[in-house]
Parts: sequence; structure tokens; C-alpha cells
Amino acid sequence: YSHAGVEFNVNSPKQLGEILFEKLNIKAGSGRRKKTATGQLSTKESELVKLKDEHPIIGDILQYRELAKLLGTYIDAIPPLLGKDGRLRTTFSQTGAATGRFSSRDPNLQNIPIKSEAGRKIRRAFVAEKGKLLAAFDYSQIELRLAAFLSRDEKLIQIFKDGQDVHAAVAAQMFGVSQDEVTYEMRRRAKVINFGILYGMGVNALKTNLDVERAEAQEYLNKYFETFAGLAEYIDKTKAEATRLGYTTTHFGRKRYFPGLKSKLPFVRASAERMAINAPMQGTQADMIKLAMVEVQREIDTTFSGKVSMVLQIHDELIFEVDENALETFAPRATKIMESILTEEETGGVPILVS
Repeated sequence: YSHAGVEFNVNSPKQLGEILFEKLNIKAGSGRRKKTATGQLSTKESELVKLKDEHPIIGDILQYRELAKLLGTYIDAIPPLLGKDGRLRTTFSQTGAATGRFSSRDPNLQNIPIKSEAGRKIRRAFVAEKGKLLAAFDYSQIELRLAAFLSRDEKLIQIFKDGQDVHAAVAAQMFGVSQDEVTYEMRRRAKVINFGILYGMGVNALKTNLDVERAEAQEYLNKYFETFAGLAEYIDKTKAEATRLGYTTTHFGRKRYFPGLKSKLPFVRASAERMAINAPMQGTQADMIKLAMVEVQREIDTTFSGKVSMVLQIHDELIFEVDENALETFAPRATKIMESILTEEETGGVPILVS
């Protein structure tokens, strides 16, 4: 309010827009500003982030929004949902996501924040019973590993076989330097592209995410697909098969249908294509963790009964409540089971690792 010189409703996009763009006359550096359907300048977070350096009020608004979300979604919402025993119970749906992932609701425990310091404080509210510990096991870089094994791309497979840092290794290949010469910025770009490729990101999205000109983004994409020709071929094949059959399948045979591929609207088709590229990878990972849950539970029933409980599944991560004195024997067993759902023969030598 002191920045604005007046009190206003921070939650009202209309009032916020008037304060920022009329009263304080904040201008975008590049002149590219999104407008809402009613023609007002957008106050969406992604737009405000671009204006962060234009006025100190922007930083305050972003911080206010983060705190308001943490309050509304977690701090005020979760305590009334606690059971008499102080436990929080979610409802999982096996068919909650089209890719085969679990979803979680009332409350969504797969969505506890981690990125910011304030968000991490919310995580610290979750504690184990006395004498027990919470132990989390998660598949490391699983979708990139699955991309390597499903596409049988030799260069990508070799990076994982050699135990290299995948983002640095990809950066070295793309920028034509040795891994020792890869800078922080090169690695960051490679990481954006690595994950972008998994989600079928095109040149425009890449341009925005890397904050570069379109021609430069196109050059990165071309170079990536030249370098990893096996992955490029796999993506083209996946798109073509999905268009022909109307669905994709995971390694284990789960199908996902894409009616949007037949749409006459180009953006609907493009969106369906992006989802079709990602579905076999995300779906295979979802199948794997479900199989792992069955196997680990068998191990708990036979060897760790009463000492270990599986309490949460968060897509590529399993969380257990473990007796303090059982952790040393349980951890290596659970890790081994999770890592061997697919054999090395099946993955073409790509190691599946759990941290």
C-alpha cells in the first residue's frame, strides 16, 4: 500500500491493473504485454515476473500471492481435515490422470510445495510418529532415462551408462565443448531443452523458456535432434503411430487415446501431439511405480511387518514411515526392488536409479 500510496484490493486483477499500469504507470521493458479477454493488461504471475525490475511493488505482490496461496491451500485448509489421531488421510484415484498416474485429493498430498523457503516450511509440519522416521525413495531423472531406453538412442543411453550428469553431458554435445568447459548457463539451457523435449515443446515455447530469439531457439532444437537422432526418430514415429492408431502405449501396454489428433483445429492437434509424445514416458513411469509398490509391500508383509508402512506415493517417489532401528535394513531392500522393476536387458543398459 505504501508503494501504491493508497489501499486497494490486491486480489482484484482490475484494481491491481489500475494501480500498476495507470497510477504507477509501470511500462514493460520490451513492450510485449499480454491482455485479458476484456482488453486489460494481464496481472498474471508470468507477466508480473517480467516486470520485476520495473518497480519494487511487483516483488511485494509476488510475495503476497505466494503467502496467500500457502495460507489458503495448506495452512488454513489442512488442519480441519486431520483425523482424531492427528493423521492426515488423502484419497488416491488410480484413474485420476490420463497417463496412468495416481492423483490425490482432499487434500492433494502430491502437491506439497518445495521450491521456495516459505513452501519448505510447510513440509516441515509433516512428522513421523515417535521412534519412527519418514523415508522417501525417488526414481532419479526417470523420464529422461525412459526416453533413452524407449527411443534406443545410443548417445543418450551411453550418457546414463557412464553415470554422467545428463544435463552437462547434453550441453557438451550441443555446444561442442568438453564437459569441463560446460558453464552454468549452458547446463541450464540443456536442462530446459531436455525436459522440453519430453513434453513435446516446440520452438515458441522453447524461445519463451530460454528467453532467446526464435532463430536461436530453432537452432538449439535442430542441434539437439541432430545430436540425438535416435530420440528424434522415436518422437516422429510416436507422433505418426498415434495419428494412425489414435492412441499410444506404454512399455507395459497401457493405452492412452488422443481424439484431438483428428481435429481440424491446428492448436488442438498440436496439443494432442505434445501429449502423445510424453504419454509413453510418463505412463511407463507410472506403471513402474505401481509395480514397485506391489513388490515393496510384499517385502514389508514378509520381513518388516509392523515396522514399516507405505504412507504416500508422489508420482516417481514413495514415502514410508519406518522404525528408526529398521531403516538400515529396509532402505537397501526397497531401493533394490524399485531399481529392478525393469531389467538392464529390457532397458538396453540404461540403469534405473533410486535416491
